[in-house]
Amino acid sequence: MAADWLGSLVSINCGPTLGVYQGEVVSVDQSSQTISLRQPFHNGVKCPVPEVTFSAIDIKELKILDITIGNAKNSSSASTKVSSAPVAVPKGDPRSAANLNSPQDCSKSQGERHVDIPGQPKGFRRRHNSWSSSSKGANQATPKKNGVKNGQMKPRDDECFGEATDDAVDADFDFEGNLALFDKAAVFSEIDISERRNGARSRGTPLDQTPTRYRHDENILEAKPVVYRQITVPQPGAKEYCTDSGLVVPSISYELHQRLLSIAERHGLSLERRLEMTGVCATQMALTLLGGPNRFTPKNLHQRPTVALMCGPHVQGAQGISCGRHLANHEVEVVMFLPNFVKMLDCVTSEVTLFNKTSGKQVSSIKDLPDTPVDLIINCLDCHENTFLMDQPWYRAAADWANQNRAPVLSLDPPGSGQGHAVEAKWSLSLCLPFSLAEGAGRVYLCDIGIPRQVFKEVGIKYICPFGCKFVIPLHSA
Repeated sequence: MAADWLGSLVSINCGPTLGVYQGEVVSVDQSSQTISLRQPFHNGVKCPVPEVTFSAIDIKELKILDITIGNAKNSSSASTKVSSAPVAVPKGDPRSAANLNSPQDCSKSQGERHVDIPGQPKGFRRRHNSWSSSSKGANQATPKKNGVKNGQMKPRDDECFGEATDDAVDADFDFEGNLALFDKAAVFSEIDISERRNGARSRGTPLDQTPTRYRHDENILEAKPVVYRQITVPQPGAKEYCTDSGLVVPSISYELHQRLLSIAERHGLSLERRLEMTGVCATQMALTLLGGPNRFTPKNLHQRPTVALMCGPHVQGAQGISCGRHLANHEVEVVMFLPNFVKMLDCVTSEVTLFNKTSGKQVSSIKDLPDTPVDLIINCLDCHENTFLMDQPWYRAAADWANQNRAPVLSLDPPGSGQGHAVEAKWSLSLCLPFSLAEGAGRVYLCDIGIPRQVFKEVGIKYICPFGCKFVIPLHSA
């Protein structure tokens, strides 16, 4: 019966002094109670001698790792290799290993197992412990123990460290090669086809993509296409303007402008209302140009801005005087130039009376204007009806002073391009709908004076308010 265990792989524990040996059984002598191992390993290290013999007295524990059973009826080379779990032999009975009737009677101990390796025959199994890991190569000096202590592997260590380490782990991973295998276009094409098949919305091209981030003034809800030409006039002027949002604002002629104002006045929008609205809008724009909230603070009372108002004896001059009154109410030092006339329009007289109730200063001579540059000049010298005023001495002297002063100029309600501009302006503020202004008018702004939409309709203008949430908006040449 002892001959049946020849060729088996066993682990022999000889105690803490001699240690643990592992190897292949080559001989079992029942009479002398000895067992010999070939190619032995001592505590995981290959022994320098080819064969070691152990006495039963020295053996504390014996475990059978692999069993090879030879068939006597077949040829000597024919053998069947049977995998079995290690069998623990009780201490003090070493001969029981030789008296086992059959290897099939060996029971598996708890925590010990074998792992099938793909590509290998079912009869070949590797045990993942210190002996098998150390027997990878004959020239390996120090094999890994993988948690083996005194020839025994704890079940917990076996679960964690029992698997064999693949040699391919030592090789560097080829990131570029594997990335080249990924066909990004094909993958996204398959995703798009799958989404279309399932009824989901496809990503589409970058031009068709819906933006994932929106500005504060964009609507996330899909709406009708935007119509940018919302204002149409029966007699368009020579120029067209557009707002910051892209809405087209056409220019109108002076005759259409006068007809629009007369119908609005007939419906109750009197001249006094228009003067007040124009003055408020011009004041808002002037305060912004002077610095806005950064300039008008309680800490800057010692740096009050100075504004020079150049007004003529007409409606445009009355609009400037109304603006000067509001500026003076906002703690701005206002110097108003208005020539002396024996008789002026009633609107001009009433506006001058209100202006004199403020802290503003009224002068009628160019010599009384400031010698130093002021913060802003508001030009209201030009008149739409009377072009002969440009030939008056007071007009030329006022225009020369404004051009020689280095302050920026805001032109209020300037005439169209058919009339010349004696004062070069940096900004121009038009009312309701703009005229076709010349290049000397500077940047064009538009203010809302409160004309209802029905009034526009009566003169043949299709009008939708372009101002949005503001009363003064900038215009750009289309």
